[in-house]
Amino acid sequence: MADTQRDDAFVEFERVQKSYDGEILVVKDLNLALPKGEFLTMLGPSGSGKTTCLMMLAGFETATHGDIRLNGESINNIPPHKRGIGMVFQNYALFPHMTIAENLSFPLEVRNIGKSDREAKVKRALDMVEMGDFGGRRPAQLSGGQQQRVALARALVFEPELVLMDEPLGALDKQLREKMQFEITDLAHNLGITTVYVTHDQTEALTMSDRVAVFDDGRIQQLAPPDELYEQPQNSFVAQFIGENNTLVGVVTKIEGDTCEVKLDSGEIIDAKPVNVGAVGDRTTVSIRPERVEIDPELGPDAHTLSAEVLEFIYMGDTFRTRLRVAGNSDFIVKTRNRADQRRYARGDTVKIGWLPQDCRALDA
Repeated sequence: MADTQRDDAFVEFERVQKSYDGEILVVKDLNLALPKGEFLTMLGPSGSGKTTCLMMLAGFETATHGDIRLNGESINNIPPHKRGIGMVFQNYALFPHMTIAENLSFPLEVRNIGKSDREAKVKRALDMVEMGDFGGRRPAQLSGGQQQRVALARALVFEPELVLMDEPLGALDKQLREKMQFEITDLAHNLGITTVYVTHDQTEALTMSDRVAVFDDGRIQQLAPPDELYEQPQNSFVAQFIGENNTLVGVVTKIEGDTCEVKLDSGEIIDAKPVNVGAVGDRTTVSIRPERVEIDPELGPDAHTLSAEVLEFIYMGDTFRTRLRVAGNSDFIVKTRNRADQRRYARGDTVKIGWLPQDCRALDA
């Protein structure tokens, strides 16, 4: 899937391909355009091509075919240090023998910036990440979170218009990672920096991004804002990869306008929204999010109801998570909010579940 080329594009990939061995393409015919100031996340499993795209943009890898442009200028033949791009990696890549201030000063010295300007920029960058008092320390004297802040400050110190981040929070614990997610997005938006962020963590992608490009098998499967990606997946891969998802499989028996009828392999007939289906008689995967399903539903006459067997009922604090056997699927999940009147279910209970047809999407098999 391609993003149409845009007049306001600041970063552009046009028909970009990459092969390491001359045969297998790890990036296939990529078209992607980012306007200035956007925070775009490249999300996907290992080997999907997302990091290769980032490395081609940085200049550490060369595109086998196609053009990469920055602000309208082709950068294919410009070496990394002349692209003016800030980089943040998971392993921080700080110089252990230098102080924090010297680490930040280094990219400014390379650019021949005078001493007093360097000192002012280093101070400003350290203050931005709340590390102003740490300039005299060495990296080994800092925690992982502090080192990551310094790595971020070093990427911002020369005031680049574009910053690339490759799994920068992967080594941090959950609480610190969540705190840093908000700090990074706040900083990027406040400074108006265009950011390309690579992760395999869906929650990180959904909470941080203006748009997310979901990669699989060297292609963008869907490019959309986080809510659209979650609520309106365009194919089975995106539906399964982003958040939790229930699937039921069957055959399309009727298509009328924006509704199709599906006969499940277990025999039940349900209606769904035909998003990515072929013709009548084709197999399909029906996708429903766990929070869109109700147990003992009160959804009105349009709702679908199916019989289900409770396999697990798990208390999770703010929610209950019920695992059911539904139409042959023994891993069907329903999430319900913890309410005072919530009925508790036991293993083996038979219940009715239901959902609205518009919450149910028929996708590729």
